[in-house]
Amino acid sequence: MRATLRWVLWDVKDTLLKVRASVGEQYCKEAERVGLNISPVEVEAAFRLAYRHYSSRFPNYGISQGLDGRSWWMSVVRDTFSQCRVQDPALLNTMAHNLYQNFCKAENWEVFPDSKETLERCSSLGLELGVVSNFDSRLEEILHVCGLRSHFKFLITSEEAGIAKPNPAIFKQAVQRCGVPAANVAHVGDHYVNDYLASKSVGIHGLLLDRCKLHNSPAVPAEHRLRSLEELPSLLQQQML
Repeated sequence: MRATLRWVLWDVKDTLLKVRASVGEQYCKEAERVGLNISPVEVEAAFRLAYRHYSSRFPNYGISQGLDGRSWWMSVVRDTFSQCRVQDPALLNTMAHNLYQNFCKAENWEVFPDSKETLERCSSLGLELGVVSNFDSRLEEILHVCGLRSHFKFLITSEEAGIAKPNPAIFKQAVQRCGVPAANVAHVGDHYVNDYLASKSVGIHGLLLDRCKLHNSPAVPAEHRLRSLEELPSLLQQQML
């Protein structure tokens, strides 16, 4: 007999909301505020290098190596601008601090048009909602300023958990917070490995959000794939019968 759904877990970035402008554009705006003129293309390329380096050397914000999200991100920002020939330590620290704070502001995030209504419809079905996200401690404030925080009973970030998706342990933590078996839980996210496969590996009903129609593999059955969040409530309702 199929288990009845009680909870829906959510990824956040690129599932419920996205960064409004490119990193290059946002970093260059901060550079302009302190009197620097740098190309967004150059900054974007430098950021990608810095981000890859720190993600490889200090995965999940370097939590296991004594760092935290704030110090990790500030290092990425300083490294990015250093590659763009900014050498003044005080200037680098100022920009790093300001950018870290700026990404807590609603103006830097765009909530997808189908997000709020879908969350409301899920709650109206009697489902409880939680978050499992590879994100730092700013996530709660970001969800609050974007008008989404009140929908969720709990948030688990990879910084808080000390482990990141696709490690199944972060989903096991989430199932414990739900207080029901994994078979009574669904998870919605946009990443095939981090969200779909990782959640399924612990017995959660994985659902892959594929807004850009990138995943046509038979490895993801049609009933596990969403083209938009608008399709979700009716799908979940079938699982609740």
